[in-house]
Amino acid sequence: MAAGGGRAVGIDLGTTYSCVAVWRDDRGEVIPNDQGNRLTPSCVAFTNTERLVGEAAENQAGRNPANTIFEVKRLMGRRFTDESVQEDIELWPFKVVAGRDDRPMIVVQNEGQSRQFTPEEISAAVLTKMEETAEVYLGTTVKNAVITVPVYFSNSQRQATMDAGAIAGLNVMQIINEPTAAAIAYGLEKMPVTNEGRLVLVFDLGGGTFDVSLLNIDPGLDIDMGLYEFIREHRKTDIRSNLRALRRLRTACERAKRILSSSTETTIEVDSLHDGIDFYSTITRSRFEELNKGLFSSCMEALKKCLCDANVDKSKVRDVVLVGGSTRIPKVQSMLRDFFDGKELCRSINPNEAVAYGAAIQASVLSGETGDGTVGDMLLLDVTPLSLGIEVVTFGAKTIIYDEMYVVIPRNTAILVRKTKKNFSTFFDNQCSILVKVYEGESVSTRDNNLLGEFELIGIPPAPAGVPSIDVTFDIDANGVLNVSAEDMTTGLEEQYQHH
Repeated sequence: MAAGGGRAVGIDLGTTYSCVAVWRDDRGEVIPNDQGNRLTPSCVAFTNTERLVGEAAENQAGRNPANTIFEVKRLMGRRFTDESVQEDIELWPFKVVAGRDDRPMIVVQNEGQSRQFTPEEISAAVLTKMEETAEVYLGTTVKNAVITVPVYFSNSQRQATMDAGAIAGLNVMQIINEPTAAAIAYGLEKMPVTNEGRLVLVFDLGGGTFDVSLLNIDPGLDIDMGLYEFIREHRKTDIRSNLRALRRLRTACERAKRILSSSTETTIEVDSLHDGIDFYSTITRSRFEELNKGLFSSCMEALKKCLCDANVDKSKVRDVVLVGGSTRIPKVQSMLRDFFDGKELCRSINPNEAVAYGAAIQASVLSGETGDGTVGDMLLLDVTPLSLGIEVVTFGAKTIIYDEMYVVIPRNTAILVRKTKKNFSTFFDNQCSILVKVYEGESVSTRDNNLLGEFELIGIPPAPAGVPSIDVTFDIDANGVLNVSAEDMTTGLEEQYQHH
């Protein structure tokens, strides 16, 4: 709910760019920053004298690569030892180390000393920039915000996003999924529906994430990297140790990707890239498409799996909504049109801005700013992206299974939701405590799922194995954040899992 005065805004906290919007006078407005741009680079830099955010940070990245942080969204809510984190670290010019509880920490030189920041603190700097951008534009304080996240974001990643908002001094009214916000932006909730409903597919291909609808997710795509790796591998000299050269080359590749969406050919030029040697190369759209053929194919496979999981034929999809800057790529659009037998794609709103626009509408609904006849009566129902459960020990015919995933809340369950599973018990005689390990994922074995956290219920009265009765309750709030509790029904003792 809204807290204090001021306006409520919607913020798309993106991997590459962020965007802020507001709903006022019965319409949505995407807010330009102090440079007049409607998108702000999700980039934070540290110098000897100050902290820079947005364009100011990005513009000096080439000469200060080790202290310029980008793509921090990839670190949010993750562990340092996660495979995806280790892969990203190999590509980044800035330093990431293991902190307490295996949390990734970003190391920079700031004001003459080495400092460490959490991913949430870096994201908070971006959120503060968006807050200040809105306050200047609106001429009033802004403390309330709806912030968007990818569908696949886990419980810890959603909580990390809320933590970033709190560090920035924002009251995070709600966390909503990016495709949901995009659907709101396109006004699909107002379109006429058949008795069977209106099936909408949101194809969200951004700078660092890929979401298909609400059912199937493939995180971690990076289209710029195909071009970047091709050029890096085909140079006669190895520039991997030159952080400044790597950053300048990556920026040039991103620029080329954007140009190739409207032109069939462009050049990649970087003056004095390495050892005083200038870099110049021509790249055609067809070559770019060939370099990214594997990524584009994986997107289409995810789309097919999405429809298969939902048991929906593609002919039943009424609308295909494009979200994210990379959906401007002609090859992506042609593949989608071909797959849906020539169907026109929904492009009435700038795909870079749709998510923030929809978040602003939801923010206005939650704050009560929308009037009659607009969107004030809209009801937002989101779902859980992954199954949630606990690890249990079960007895087979001849074996004991120690790492079975017992699902309490299946994926695609509508939130808010609270479910209690009864009659868990002890494994040994006179066992006086149980360790509750909370997981998310679709595997029958917890070894292949993601451990969210664990807690111990202590003080169970001595009794034979299987006699105590323990109830476990899962509670998901409107932000998709999970709380778990376990209660001994004999004594009333209770413990809870909470995010740290």
